[in-house]
Amino acid sequence: MLLHDTALIYGRYLRQSLRSRFALLFGVLMPLLYLLFFGPLLTDLPLGDEGSSWQVLVPGLLLQLGLFGASFAGFSIIIEKGQGVVERMRVTPVSRLALLLGRVLRDATVFVFQAVLLVLAALVMGLRVPLPGVLIGFAFVALLTVSLASLSYALAMKVRTPQEFGPAINAMTMPMMLLSGLMLPMTLGPTWLDVLSHFVPFRYLVDAVRDAYIGSYATAHMLYGVLVALAFTALAVTVGTRVFRTAGA
Repeated sequence: MLLHDTALIYGRYLRQSLRSRFALLFGVLMPLLYLLFFGPLLTDLPLGDEGSSWQVLVPGLLLQLGLFGASFAGFSIIIEKGQGVVERMRVTPVSRLALLLGRVLRDATVFVFQAVLLVLAALVMGLRVPLPGVLIGFAFVALLTVSLASLSYALAMKVRTPQEFGPAINAMTMPMMLLSGLMLPMTLGPTWLDVLSHFVPFRYLVDAVRDAYIGSYATAHMLYGVLVALAFTALAVTVGTRVFRTAGA
């Protein structure tokens, strides 16, 4: 029942996304601009054991896709609430978990597709990375998307207008971006900033994907990244499902 309901919701929203091909390609534009105009600046930067400049930058850009794209996914729920779509779906026998999973799995599909385009562009520009590392990176993008989209939808169910939603998301995503080392490893910064960044869960995912991109899989970074990603995803889906079940009740 859950799988059937999830497939129905997933198919509905995936078809919507496929009808908006411009949005699919536009979503990867910002990371591509970073790749084209910021990446060359890192070419001569001494990174030591961190790998090449592309092996440092591309993992951060991949997770940037999930961070900003999934965090703002809740805007669609606000629109649907105004049109009465959410309430009509919630009075059906469809599982509340399926109502959430169908949406977040669609989001994961979209952002992994955009991640593939980003990696292909990076390969043209000089990225060299083992295939297992690429696949691990896509897996982290999917997990991050599912977790952040779940929380984004949960928040959107609680607020009334985009004017309330937007600033709240910005207040959460900006510290995560600045303290996770998306553009450069936090170890290159002052000690106090490096220590502070360890309190941001997102950093562990970035470090794990960077290890994967240099072919290091059995590392502490990878272990912590996997554990944090799985725990964060489980927590976020639980919170999102509870909100879908109780909001407006």
